Amino acid sequence: MKAASFAATPHFTSAALDLADAPVHGSAENTSTIVIGSGFSALAVAAELNRQGVKAIVVETFSPLKQHSPPATTTGGISLAALNERSEILRLLENYARRHQLDIRPSTQALSLTRNHGSVRANPHWTVHTATGTLSAHNIVFTRGALNQLRRVLHGLGVTKATELRTGMHALGLYLVGVGDLVIPSTQEILHQAKRAGASISSRVAVRETGLALA
Repeated sequence: MKAASFAATPHFTSAALDLADAPVHGSAENTSTIVIGSGFSALAVAAELNRQGVKAIVVETFSPLKQHSPPATTTGGISLAALNERSEILRLLENYARRHQLDIRPSTQALSLTRNHGSVRANPHWTVHTATGTLSAHNIVFTRGALNQLRRVLHGLGVTKATELRTGMHALGLYLVGVGDLVIPSTQEILHQAKRAGASISSRVAVRETGLALA
């Protein structure tokens, strides 16, 4: 299946875009946005969405291999001063998440993602399958830890050209935060990405709600 232009919504089949074997039973929840990933980027997006008044659920990316030994300590090319800054902002984000009771589910993994093609405006466009059920939303935010999952989704949509990504992803309610031109984007770049994603999603939510009110 190939898309001539990602800006135009491609045709989808009813099959799930597999990230792992996912169950089809269990509980079903609807929300506005699902953030897939963890750490600094996920918390930054979750906090920004909350400030924008957008409901969101944060889940873990699928990780089939358990790590039996701690990773080697590295700064990833970030200076110690920048690393200290990020650590301090991360602490503030964690406090914000606790204070505002953000819906963060570290024990829930996103196993597969299904495009609900042909759904009406009021129905969520995406469904994330987990071990205990499904989470459905109009928008999906992938963080750096979920980058491979996003690549699989885009490949399943027939999207291979970098020039198609930005416009097409946002048109489909897909966002990426925590990945930039550098291997590891700066703290400020990640925060700016989170702010832009939050503003875009908030605008999409407002447009959809206005459309439903006028329908």
